[in-house]
Amino acid sequence: NPYEELPPIYHGEPMTDRRSTFQAHLAPIVTPNQVKMVLDKLYENKKIASATHNIYAYRIYCEDKQTFLQDCEDDGETAAGGRVLHLMQILDVRNVMVVVSRWYGGILLGPDRFKHINNCARNILVEHNYTESLDEPCKSGKHKKVKTKKGR
Repeated sequence: NPYEELPPIYHGEPMTDRRSTFQAHLAPIVTPNQVKMVLDKLYENKKIASATHNIYAYRIYCEDKQTFLQDCEDDGETAAGGRVLHLMQILDVRNVMVVVSRWYGGILLGPDRFKHINNCARNILVEHNYTESLDEPCKSGKHKKVKTKKGR
């Protein structure tokens, strides 16, 4: 059953601010069971397992009921999972899970941490063409390589 297989997992570029590092991971999923499989697989990576927080959210579209199965987890970073899920709702993405790992570096970032978590989540969703890019009339996803690198 392909629905019970471990999906591919993609890793975004890590970004660091004041010694805290954030990195997003993405996996296409179609069942809640795959959420656990992806998390188990990510946690096999000692670096990810050692993150201070692994925040995640997912949305699965159920064609037959035309409803969403969705959930999120803060993993100790209060309200962070809900913010990522809210972002995914605004972007109207489906059948995908995003995990954002944060390694805390000893300096409190205040509200900036939510900005970084959401930016990491948004960037990996855009990178993997889950969002209908507003400036791109073509919706077929054929223009994968056209995107310009932002601010590097």
